[in-house]
Amino acid sequence: MTKRLYFPSTESCARWMLLGASMASLLSIATSAGAQTNTLHTGTKKEAIMTMKQDLSMRSREIHWPEGFNPATADLFSHNELLINASCEKIWGHIVDAGKWPQWYPNSGGVELPEGTKVLGDGTTWRWSTFGLSIESKVQEYVPHTRLGWYGYAPGTRPSFYHTWYLAPQGTSCLVITDEVGVGKDAAHLREADESLLHRGHDLWLAT
Repeated sequence: MTKRLYFPSTESCARWMLLGASMASLLSIATSAGAQTNTLHTGTKKEAIMTMKQDLSMRSREIHWPEGFNPATADLFSHNELLINASCEKIWGHIVDAGKWPQWYPNSGGVELPEGTKVLGDGTTWRWSTFGLSIESKVQEYVPHTRLGWYGYAPGTRPSFYHTWYLAPQGTSCLVITDEVGVGKDAAHLREADESLLHRGHDLWLAT
């Protein structure tokens, strides 16, 4: 059994494609629900298919990237943002409460936090599944109500993804930005197979 964070080809690629289509449908539903309740407001113009080049052109300059995860040289990158009619403190509470993600974010599951840990904190390492893959993550940056960044990797391997959140108050609302970098051949393969899959998944996360 391989221990690489693996984005395989052929029949497994088809699974990724189907997952992407499913997420697109879920995103449509979530966005419609948000519009009806007037609790969600888009921060960027949504495109049917978002390219990595487009995401790079809009990426946040406020993000702190660890060594080896520079968006300009990444093999995969996505940028998503949403202005949400809620305080950054309230939104932060949902983001760090990883054990409850599966209750509202359909692209997550199997969250296993360390014994005695209720929410993510500085240096927390946990396991979960996303995009159909079982991975391990470790918090690298933790600034309450403002910044959260973690590495993603298959257990026992070097990090190949870095996911970050940046929250900025906008009056009584909060601008929520989530950017992610992927490096290595697996990230490059995912970009080739379905370049906008990561972007669509994170749009779903923000919408829900």
